[in-house]
Amino acid sequence: MFDIEPLVAWWDTSQESLDAGLARIVAELHDAPELRALVFATNSARRPSAIPSLPGVRVVYLASARKPLRTAPYLALPKPGAVIGDQVHTDGLLARRLGYTFLHWSPPLTGVPPGPRLMHAAGRLIRPLVFGAGGRPGQRD
Repeated sequence: MFDIEPLVAWWDTSQESLDAGLARIVAELHDAPELRALVFATNSARRPSAIPSLPGVRVVYLASARKPLRTAPYLALPKPGAVIGDQVHTDGLLARRLGYTFLHWSPPLTGVPPGPRLMHAAGRLIRPLVFGAGGRPGQRD
């Protein structure tokens, strides 16, 4: 599962940027033999022009996903799984709730809007609460 902003397309970018980002990730995962489902999720209302397909893989795009509160759209997904995102308290908590691995991507904060920048700082504080004393994603006590 990929968080849309900033992994697929940077915040406040064009429709073309979102569409190109989705196509790029699908193309990069084309030969991933174990991949059975690919989910793109964002808490924003942003939607692609079209959802790219990948032979033999269920590709889903969830806008207004309400991560981490809403888990129903993810319950039928295969396990094991991983959530790749930049925010501990949305992407990380969703991964924890689903029993998935959380791959935390921490982009350079240059050009990051104030809201995500503040959420990033708050994520450092809650990381030990979500992932245990070591506070590292992918681990549990």
